[in-house]
Amino acid sequence: MTAFRDRYGPWALVAGASAGLGEAFARRLAARGLHLLLLARRAGPLEALAAELRARHGVEVRTAACDLARADLLEVVTPLCAGAEVGLLVYNAAASAIGPFLDQPLPAQLAVLDVNCRAPLLLAHALGGPMARRGRGGLLLMASVAGGQGNPWLASYAASKAFDIVLAEGLWGELRERGVDVLAARAGATRTPGFAASRPRRRVPLMEAGEVADQALAALGRGPTVVTGALNKLAAFLFTRVLPRRAAIGVMGRATRRLYEAPAP
Repeated sequence: MTAFRDRYGPWALVAGASAGLGEAFARRLAARGLHLLLLARRAGPLEALAAELRARHGVEVRTAACDLARADLLEVVTPLCAGAEVGLLVYNAAASAIGPFLDQPLPAQLAVLDVNCRAPLLLAHALGGPMARRGRGGLLLMASVAGGQGNPWLASYAASKAFDIVLAEGLWGELRERGVDVLAARAGATRTPGFAASRPRRRVPLMEAGEVADQALAALGRGPTVVTGALNKLAAFLFTRVLPRRAAIGVMGRATRRLYEAPAP
């Protein structure tokens, strides 16, 4: 834990931290002795988590309730980070528009780009520079197995996660020589309030949020990408190494449609 804090501390910023996977990251980082900067939309759960982590682990925790799609995001983040040496960014927040692309409102599609692409790019740029100058740090972007190929019924979400994967890979290639570890962690279906709120109509195997966070943190510094979970690793291997591209797209599309399409009357 001391080695982790020396490399990625003393402060970590977790975006999308009020519940689910972001909360799991916050808990694990606090247990390792890192002070926390927490971002999420809902102030109540964010403050409750911060109070618990302060009491349990004796770390400092600052919070800011904001929509990560907002155009002036850095105007919120900059004062939050004032005086804090941020050694780790965990970008976990995500937006999705589920269903046929042409049936989804354009504002919802653009929010996917703002939250899943624009915001992590802004934070990686703002925080990655000081890390590179210090010669240590980490950027962890949560991506998805869906980002490995096109995904009908999740077209904009899958495309945004492909952006995150490729961005992390490029930054890994650039920044590792400057001491900064970069990782895209590709998760599959995870037991979180966000997944439950998407109202899936079928049961699917789910990873626990804590498992995903543990595997992602363990992979930081070992390469540009990791797929969490054995079943997800197998699926990613089949989609990218075995199946033809059009077959992989078809499999993902049929699975997503079955998961969310209302039964015929």
